Amino acid sequence: MKVVVVNRSDIKGGAAVVSHRLVNALNEAGVNARMLVIDKQSDDSMVDTIGCKWGNKWRFLVERLRVFLRNGMKRDTLFQIDPASHGVDITTHPLVKQADVVCLNWINQGTLSLNNVKQLAESGKPLVWTMHDMWNCTGVCHHAYECGGYKTTCESCHLLGSKGHDLSTATQERKRQLYSGANIHFVAVSNWLADKCRESSVMHDCDISVIANAFPIEKFSTKRLQNSDYGIDDSKEVIVMGAARLDDPVKGFDLLIATTRYIAKHMPELAQRLHLVLFGAIKDETLLGQIALPYTHLGLVDDVPNVYAHADVVLSTSLYETLPGTLIEGQASGCVPVTFGQGGQVDIVDHLKSGYIADYKDPASVAQGIEWAINAGIEREFLHEEVERKFAASKIAHQYIKLFKKITNQK
Repeated sequence: MKVVVVNRSDIKGGAAVVSHRLVNALNEAGVNARMLVIDKQSDDSMVDTIGCKWGNKWRFLVERLRVFLRNGMKRDTLFQIDPASHGVDITTHPLVKQADVVCLNWINQGTLSLNNVKQLAESGKPLVWTMHDMWNCTGVCHHAYECGGYKTTCESCHLLGSKGHDLSTATQERKRQLYSGANIHFVAVSNWLADKCRESSVMHDCDISVIANAFPIEKFSTKRLQNSDYGIDDSKEVIVMGAARLDDPVKGFDLLIATTRYIAKHMPELAQRLHLVLFGAIKDETLLGQIALPYTHLGLVDDVPNVYAHADVVLSTSLYETLPGTLIEGQASGCVPVTFGQGGQVDIVDHLKSGYIADYKDPASVAQGIEWAINAGIEREFLHEEVERKFAASKIAHQYIKLFKKITNQK
């Protein structure tokens, strides 16, 4: 079987990383899988490029300009919106023509337009579209947050600052027409995302499967390393929290700060036992000074498994997560996850068995979860086995192969 996976990049961005992992896992499982991108960052021979450098840049800039003019020229929402109005026609690409299945992933920012997807569907190629956020089921946004417009009609979009029918309305209608006329099988990477799609007015009748992202679980060791490697007292229980950008509003850094303050004020004995380790970029470094517990900020790190190997708890205070990789990677290393349940976290954490699901936006509940996690006595090997059972790359590859065979009527 020949499969081509389409994504904006091969290794730049979360969707790119997991899409590239899927390509590798499929090849290891005996599938001839290749990847098509407009932004190739690796030297992987399995990755080919589409379009041309200047054409790709032009499409990206024109689409961003369109958004900029529609959102009141606000830079803060410029990349939270994608109309999929510009892209590359890949129907004549040799890898696409030879493929038994075309698997679309994150195809925004000038990669494929909705019209390009329609062209693929009309070519007769079986299409699988893996969704890494809510974009497929909304008008133009990647996360709807508290907005329920996607359930009926997107309009007066707060990201656009508009009133009445707007770019979100028009794009939602284009998606409605595409989905109703094309034979596309959608894959949600978490049950939470699948439920959101089934609630939406454009996707409630679509074929949707749930297949998680593939993770290289075998690369994460459960051996607990000494705190002193990071200059931390070896008697401390270490909580780790990481993100590409820690103070991205969706990551809930204010809730982390509030949790540390709650522990310091109401749980002083627990506070004496803890040390917080943070990794990732932060735009406003003054926020670090508001943390009420001892902490170490590592900045951007290359060896993430090594960070988890120095920790006991992996924490996420994100408001929404489709399928948070930090929780999976931390758990694969033997860290007990503490998080909210507003997203794919519930696919990862079995409450009071393999982690703790705190009450949403409640710092006191997060603090209680941390206390439970460090006292639960859960074996690191057990946590590793739990995520291996759910997210090991080989298992995910075989779930995709089963789907590919189903939609192509192969045995």
